[in-house]
Amino acid sequence: MSKVVAIVKMPAAPGKGKELAAAMDFALENVKAESGTRYYIIHAEAGNDDVLWMYEMYDSQADMDAHMSSEWFKQLGPKVGGLFGGAPEFHLMTPLGGKGL
Repeated sequence: MSKVVAIVKMPAAPGKGKELAAAMDFALENVKAESGTRYYIIHAEAGNDDVLWMYEMYDSQADMDAHMSSEWFKQLGPKVGGLFGGAPEFHLMTPLGGKGL
């Protein structure tokens, strides 16, 4: 099976970027227990703290599905929902090669 990548743009409500990033600590802690999650990295857009980006890499689609259906993931929505300034944009990809793979 091939690895699966998600790059997610998360627009925060005006002035809520740092609060959204802090709320995402809940996710960062929980993914540590997911054996099929290779990378789960949050970024702030340079020059705009109200736009966050996630880079996620999973060993397989099944691992990504397990992540998205986990009990902790269901708890994440209420923690971050009121902090968004728009819908997250998901971009799914298949890595082809590169340093670190």
